[in-house]
Amino acid sequence: MTTKIAHARKLCHTLGLFGTLVVGASSAVAQQTPGTSFVENFDKLDRSVWYVSDGWNNGAHQNCTWSKNQVNVDGGVLHLSFTDGQSKDRKYLCGEIQTKKRYGFGTYEARMKAATGSGLNSAFFTYIGPSDKKDHDEIDFEVLGKNVAEVQVNQYIKAKGGNEKLVPVGSKADDGFNDYAFVWEPGRLRYYLNGKLVQDVTDPSKIPTNQQKIFFSLWGSDTMPGWMGKFSYTQPTTLDIERVAYTAPGDKCQFPESIACTLN
Repeated sequence: MTTKIAHARKLCHTLGLFGTLVVGASSAVAQQTPGTSFVENFDKLDRSVWYVSDGWNNGAHQNCTWSKNQVNVDGGVLHLSFTDGQSKDRKYLCGEIQTKKRYGFGTYEARMKAATGSGLNSAFFTYIGPSDKKDHDEIDFEVLGKNVAEVQVNQYIKAKGGNEKLVPVGSKADDGFNDYAFVWEPGRLRYYLNGKLVQDVTDPSKIPTNQQKIFFSLWGSDTMPGWMGKFSYTQPTTLDIERVAYTAPGDKCQFPESIACTLN
C-alpha cells in the first residue's frame, strides 16, 4: 500500500470513529485485554467476537459503502461481497469484519479465496490506529484485482509503510483457496503462503509492536488504477474465508495444518 493510501486509511479510521465505536462502551475494557488462541471455522458469525462494518466507508479512495448485508456465512464459509447498490454517495456495497479484541505476538492464519475484478482489494490484515487511541500499526496480505496471481505483503509502524513485497501465489488467488499466514514475534515477522516462507523481516524498526485487531475486507476503488488496477465492475463477487486462527506464543497449534505446528 502506498503512503497516500496509508494516510487515507489512518484518516478514515479517525474520521470513521463512529463506525468502530458503535461496538459500545461495554467492549472497551475487553479490547484492552489481549485475545487468546482460537480457531474460527465460520459455522456461524459470532457477533460477540466479530464487529461487522456498516454504513460508512474508509474515505474518498473507496467507492463502496460497508454494508452488513454483504457479510454472511453459509456452509462453513464466510462471504464478503462486492455488489452494486446505492448507499449515500457510493454506487457500490462491500463487506468487512474485524475482531472486537486485540491480539499481540503470535501466529495468524487464514484460508481464503480472493474476489474477482480489477480495482478490487481482498484483504486479510491486522490493524490498530487513532480510532483506538493508538499509533497506526498494520500487517497485511492484500490480493489486488489487477493481478490475482500475486499477493502483496506489507506492514506499517506508526503509520510508516514502504515495506511492500509482491509474492507469486502459484495460481490465481480467485480460482481456489490458499493459506495465508504470518508469525509475529519481537524482532521478527515472517510471512507464509501455502506453507512456504515468502518474506522474513528482522529489522525491528520495520516490525509493529502494538496489539491489533484482525480484519477481513473486500473493497473497491476507481481512483487508484496504478495500485489496484482500473476499476471494471461487471458482476457481484465475493471474498470467501474458510478459516482464521490465532495461536499465542507457547500455545499448541490450533488445527493440524497450522504453521504453528511446525515452527521451531
